[in-house]
Amino acid sequence: MADGGAVRAVEAGTSTAFWAPGSQILWRYRENAGPRFHIARPVTVVRDDEELLAVWMAPGTECVKPVLADGTSVHGEPLETRYTKPRTVQLDRWFGTGVLKLARPGEPWSVWLFWEPGWRFKNWYVNLEEPLARWAGGVDSEDHFLDITVEPDRSWQWRDEDEFAQAQRDGLMDPQLAERVREAGWSAVEVIRAWGSPFADRWQHWRPDPSWAVPSLPEDWDRTPAHMST
Repeated sequence: MADGGAVRAVEAGTSTAFWAPGSQILWRYRENAGPRFHIARPVTVVRDDEELLAVWMAPGTECVKPVLADGTSVHGEPLETRYTKPRTVQLDRWFGTGVLKLARPGEPWSVWLFWEPGWRFKNWYVNLEEPLARWAGGVDSEDHFLDITVEPDRSWQWRDEDEFAQAQRDGLMDPQLAERVREAGWSAVEVIRAWGSPFADRWQHWRPDPSWAVPSLPEDWDRTPAHMST
């Protein structure tokens, strides 16, 4: 999916390989407290350099998402049993408008931009997660449940605190990790209050190249990289 030269450089373990704009890669998440990938989203690279990875997930993109073993939605399950019932994955398509995802190297969160139909900007969404690990075909992480939404007027609020607490009760996150996640969240809040990057960088006015095709999901979307580069 990625540019051949970038593939060779990343596989060789160099830290200076970047994807060219328009490259198609995977943005994946491992299951919590487990080795498997349960979220995979093909995306198009907008920018990739020492300071920022920006990718675009187009409307209608075929993705992989977790579901309960009987195929029902995870979020339809009561919170008390949401993380303890057996799960599997299924193919789906990203509904609604697309999402622009921004991540700085080594940072324990990414910032997502959402729009309403007609490109009316909706909000920023801070997804607390493991710093992205780069490999030839994309980037991998693990979601940390807790999130922050930031409105166009710069107001913000915590999201999914109930899921964050339940994950700890169910043993998916030990106290040390939970403390690090909360600290990462407060670090993100400091950036929001100071209106630093990427919030001040006018990404809400960005638009995708109309020539970009919607990336396809590869059959081996869950492959384990032979070499990793962070």
